[in-house]
Amino acid sequence: MTALVAGAVAVGIWLYLLFLRGGYWLEFLGRSDAAAPPVAPRIVAVIPARNEADSIARAVASLADPVQHIMVVDDASSDGTSQEARAAAPAARLTVVGGEPLPGGWTGKLWAVHQGVRHAAALNPEYLLLTDADIEHGPGSISSLAARAAAEGRDLVSNMATLRCATFAEKALVPAFVYFFLALYPPAWVRDPRRATAGAAGGCMLIRRDALDRIGGIAAIRGELIDDCALARSVKRTGGSIWLGLSDGTRSLRAYATFAEIERMIARTAFTQLRHSVWLLAATLAALAITYFLPPALLFLAPRPAAILGAIAWLLMSISYFPALRFYRRNPLWAPALPLIAAFYAWATVHSAVQYWRGSGGMWKGRAQDRKEP
Repeated sequence: MTALVAGAVAVGIWLYLLFLRGGYWLEFLGRSDAAAPPVAPRIVAVIPARNEADSIARAVASLADPVQHIMVVDDASSDGTSQEARAAAPAARLTVVGGEPLPGGWTGKLWAVHQGVRHAAALNPEYLLLTDADIEHGPGSISSLAARAAAEGRDLVSNMATLRCATFAEKALVPAFVYFFLALYPPAWVRDPRRATAGAAGGCMLIRRDALDRIGGIAAIRGELIDDCALARSVKRTGGSIWLGLSDGTRSLRAYATFAEIERMIARTAFTQLRHSVWLLAATLAALAITYFLPPALLFLAPRPAAILGAIAWLLMSISYFPALRFYRRNPLWAPALPLIAAFYAWATVHSAVQYWRGSGGMWKGRAQDRKEP
C-alpha cells in the first residue's frame, strides 16, 4: 500500500509540473523574436570583464545596431582583456573603463556593472543592455528585445542565452541546466504581473534606465550573488513589467567542458539560492528524490501496481524533457537519463553548501564571494 501511495504521489507531481507549472517545458518549442521597433531606442551596453581575453572580442563585435555605445569595465584583468576589447570596435563606439578597487559589501561583477552604468549616464541612454563578456549576440537579437520592451511596455526584458553544448559533459548536463532553471522560474509566471515570480538571465538583460533608477540603481542589489534574478525581483516589486525568454540567437561562448567544471558552475550559487538554509537544503534534496529518483525506484523495485505508476511518472518526466533536448539538438534517448542528471545536480548543491561552510563559496575569477561569517 505504501508503494502504491508513493507511485500516486510521483504521478501527481509530474502531472502538476506538466500542466500547472506555467508550461515551462514548452518554452523550448517557441521563439522569442519580435519585430524591430520603428524608431531605435538609445541603448548603451555595459560589459563587466575580468580576465576575459578569450571571448570579449567576439562579444564586443557582436553588439551592432541598435547599441549605440559599449562600456567595457575591466575589473583588474591580467590577460589583455582591455586590448582585445579595443581591437573589436571603433573607438567612437567603445569606452574601456579601468575598474576601481572592490569596496566591501559588493560582489565583483556588480561593482563593475555599477561603474559602467555610472559612465553610461553621460550618454543619456533610454535603455541599458547589461551583458557578459562571454555572450555573443546574433543579428537582430537586441533589436528584437528592444521591440518587445516597446510593444509590451516592459521595463526589463531578458534572453536566456543558448549555452555551449560540445563536449560529452556539456551534452549530458547543459540542457538540464536550462530545463531546471525554467522549472524554477517559469517564464509565463515571470511575465505575469499578478505573480510574484521574477527571474532573468544575466548574460542578456535590457532594462529601462528609469526603471533601474527607480529601484535605486545597481547599488540596490550590490551584495547579490544571483544578481540577475535579484534585479528582476527588484524591478517587479516596484511595479515594473518584466519578460524572460529563450533565444538561439544569443549564445554563450564560455566552455564548461568537463563534469568538474559544470559541477563548480552549479556549486557557485546553488546554496545561495537556498538562502544558506540547512532546512531548505534538506527539503530540496527530499524534493529531488521524490520527483526524480522515486519513479525509477518504483519501476524496478516495487510490486506491479506501484511499478506501473513509477513507469508512468518516469514517462511524464521524459516527455517534459524532450523539448529541451530538441532545442539543444540532442538525441531524445537522453530523456530517460534525467534522474541520473538530477543526482549530479543534487551532489553539486550539497557541495555548494560545503564550500560555503568552508569559506570558499561563490568562487569566481579568484574571488570567494559567498562565505559563512565567522
